[in-house]
Amino acid sequence: AGLSDEQLLEKVCANELPVHALEKSLGDCARAVRVRRAWLARQEGLGSADALEGVPHEGGLDYDVVHGACAEMVFGYIPLPVGVAGPLRLNGKTYHVPLATVEGALIASTRRGCKAITESGGASAAVLKQGMTRAPVMRFPSAMRAAAFAAWMHEPSNLAVAQAQFATTTRFGRLVSAHVTVAGRYAYARFVCATGDAMGMNMVSKGVSAILDHLQQIAFPDMSLLGLSGNVCCDKKSAAVNWVEGRGYSVVVEATISGEVVERVLKTTVAAACELNVAKNLIGSAMAGALGGFNAHASNIVTALYLACGQDAAQNVESSQCITLLEPTNGGVDLHVSCTMPSIEVGTVGGGTILRPQRACLEMLGVAGAAPNEPGSNARELATIVAGAVLAGGA
Repeated sequence: AGLSDEQLLEKVCANELPVHALEKSLGDCARAVRVRRAWLARQEGLGSADALEGVPHEGGLDYDVVHGACAEMVFGYIPLPVGVAGPLRLNGKTYHVPLATVEGALIASTRRGCKAITESGGASAAVLKQGMTRAPVMRFPSAMRAAAFAAWMHEPSNLAVAQAQFATTTRFGRLVSAHVTVAGRYAYARFVCATGDAMGMNMVSKGVSAILDHLQQIAFPDMSLLGLSGNVCCDKKSAAVNWVEGRGYSVVVEATISGEVVERVLKTTVAAACELNVAKNLIGSAMAGALGGFNAHASNIVTALYLACGQDAAQNVESSQCITLLEPTNGGVDLHVSCTMPSIEVGTVGGGTILRPQRACLEMLGVAGAAPNEPGSNARELATIVAGAVLAGGA
């Protein structure tokens, strides 16, 4: 108490004050950032102490909100330009979509797609299913015991037991289903859960942990939990299980764009657009061995929207899995375009959505926070906006 920033710095450099715990030690998150920056400037291997001057740290971020929720060892923040694509007419509503990116021309091209869709009457999107997943890996004494665990979990009456345990950990989540994959003595139980307006990874992990603790007591004392995630979930990796079964929100979106708009706004023809889509997005992607990559650049739009709206940017990996289909319609005069995206992972509460700028972007879309009347409807709507923006971006 009563120490200056310089005195605190000396204590940190002498290892008398843990640099990672300055927020807790000082009770002042903004001051903790200042002292940590000064400490970092003294470290070997930094390259240039002057480089820190290019990373802002004052006036743009509420470090009290960040602490314990968004990042550790914070020494500043990175500003990103955010632009808007729109108006996008989707499901009878008009959206102005915020996109944070450093890729020039991305927003302009997405805005052009929004114009083509909106001038042609708008797009329609539907959520096919929703469920966040977690798949722990367990080891059993034998493959037969692993098989017995799978059989137990696949019994409908036993699913009810698991659901009851899951429900003890949350008021907002619900266990929907579970499927077990066996590999020798290892069992991977992929739990699928409804998570309200949260993206839900933490909620699901807590509920699944309670289920496994209970099962170990009542039926499988010989079960060893090796990891709460066994990579069959499958989080932040391109995987066939997400492509086939879905993860988060599975969404399909479509629009019919008039031939006149195709030529005037998109500067091509219906026939040329359809031929390129087959040659590139379908055949080309197949030749490359793509997994869920039957699109032009869906990840561009997904990532930019995720950064703007406080989503987990690393989940663009599976969230960008998408197949884009273009077909001539109305006798070949107009263009029907659709995107099917089986694993859009979004939430409107928790994570980066607590940061003021990111929440403001959600407010622009009308989906900030928890939906008061229909739990989960804000996140559900956000998932359709993601798909609609991907459609507008040329998929």
